[in-house]
Amino acid sequence: MANSPTETQRPAPAAPRAPRVELPTQDVRRKKPPFLSFLLRMETLRRGLRVLTLLAVDFAALFAALFTALMVKATLQGSRIDPWTSSYEEATDTIAFAYLITALLFARSGLYADRAQRPGLPKIVSSLFQTTVVALIFALVNGEEYSSYYIFYGTLVFAIAFVGSLRWLYELVTGVLLRAAGYRRRAVLVGTGKHIEDVAHALADEVHAPVEMLGFISLQPRPDNGLRSLGRIEDLGRVLDLHRVQEVIIADPDFPQARAVELVDQCHQRGVTVRVAPSTMEILVHRAEFVPGASVPLFELRPPVFDGFDYAIKRTFDFVCSLLLVLALSPLLLLIAAAVFLSSRGPVLYRSRRPGIGGESFSCFKFRTMYSDADQRQADLESLNEASGALFKIKQDPRMTPVGGWLRRYSLDELPQLFNVVLGQMSLVGPRPLPQRDFEKLEDWHKKRYLVLPGITGLWQISGRSELDFDDLVRLDFLYLERWSIGLDLSILVKTVPAVLSRRGAF
Repeated sequence: MANSPTETQRPAPAAPRAPRVELPTQDVRRKKPPFLSFLLRMETLRRGLRVLTLLAVDFAALFAALFTALMVKATLQGSRIDPWTSSYEEATDTIAFAYLITALLFARSGLYADRAQRPGLPKIVSSLFQTTVVALIFALVNGEEYSSYYIFYGTLVFAIAFVGSLRWLYELVTGVLLRAAGYRRRAVLVGTGKHIEDVAHALADEVHAPVEMLGFISLQPRPDNGLRSLGRIEDLGRVLDLHRVQEVIIADPDFPQARAVELVDQCHQRGVTVRVAPSTMEILVHRAEFVPGASVPLFELRPPVFDGFDYAIKRTFDFVCSLLLVLALSPLLLLIAAAVFLSSRGPVLYRSRRPGIGGESFSCFKFRTMYSDADQRQADLESLNEASGALFKIKQDPRMTPVGGWLRRYSLDELPQLFNVVLGQMSLVGPRPLPQRDFEKLEDWHKKRYLVLPGITGLWQISGRSELDFDDLVRLDFLYLERWSIGLDLSILVKTVPAVLSRRGAF
């Protein structure tokens, strides 16, 4: 029997329609938690929280180390008093001084700096060792007597373990929070060749301080490396201002030195951090020696100036040592003054006007070694100059007095500059001050050596002196500024004596 029309033409029931879903306009994986995003916008608050949190971490770790060392000692000695109570009370009495020294030395070592600049375990160990030495010296000076010095080296061992562990945990937790909040360092790569791409890929996996790689600036026509080109090296200033760059990474082992000095200067003027990425092989070899969690060890280039604690140490060292040298060498100074006075007409001291720190002129004291009309005759002798670059040197200078030649040979004419050091116009060790004539012939990158006080001696004097090319001498100044320490100053002062006595390159 045929189906009735009502049965064959009845439409099938429609499937229920799914409710309309509004798709998000932004990838939900990139959405920042509101509270964390708020904290990131408040940069000062974030920095303050970082320092306070690290101080709390260090306090907890140091107290735990001190308490543990005392507990071990009490337990091994079989003390009848409850070791928990006695150790806690003794640790409470001692922690204030130990923590103060630790915090100061940690701050001195940059251990409370931003996570991108914060050093790792080697610097922690070094600072804790210095804390132990300071505490030991303080105790001995105050007449404390110990049957054993275990408390010092015992606490040091536990402090390295606890501080290192808690700081590693801190880096891990804060790294997770910062990545969840979308924190990125705005960076630009500078260089040539494939090395730019290698560094960019390595930084893409950075977990310690995530990087937002804006692009690269090249020295040559744009290389094909898959990154965004921001222009040539001549456009650096515009790029830094336009993109609000936070750091510049030099990713080129063969980057020209003169260009590098200019680049560093432009960045430091804008408050932009400069770092140097090592070669690919150095990345593989040294990765484990740097900040925990960092996939690329970046070496920061700080402005070559002495300020804060560094300046206080160097100035105190200069003042005390120069006064002692003046007292010790006073008989020799009087003898030389008499010889200069009797050998030729003119003043005993020659006041040479020379640019000092920041290019500010000062009177550089020297025993007079030339006849009184030497300055007027220099223009006629320019063609006889035997030095390179901006320097003016003649081995057989006709303006030299007999006594002056002997003084120059052993650099004794520069001893009055000890008074410049006492007055704060010079330092015992630093870049040599050049006469105004030489200063005016300097290139711009040469003048970075005037960011610090000039010195009586320096790496020039112990590395060949007048035998070196002028550009090499300036590079020695930069090397000294980057590696300065009191130990380096002492080393240069000690090595200056045989260099002067050997008369190597002196004229």
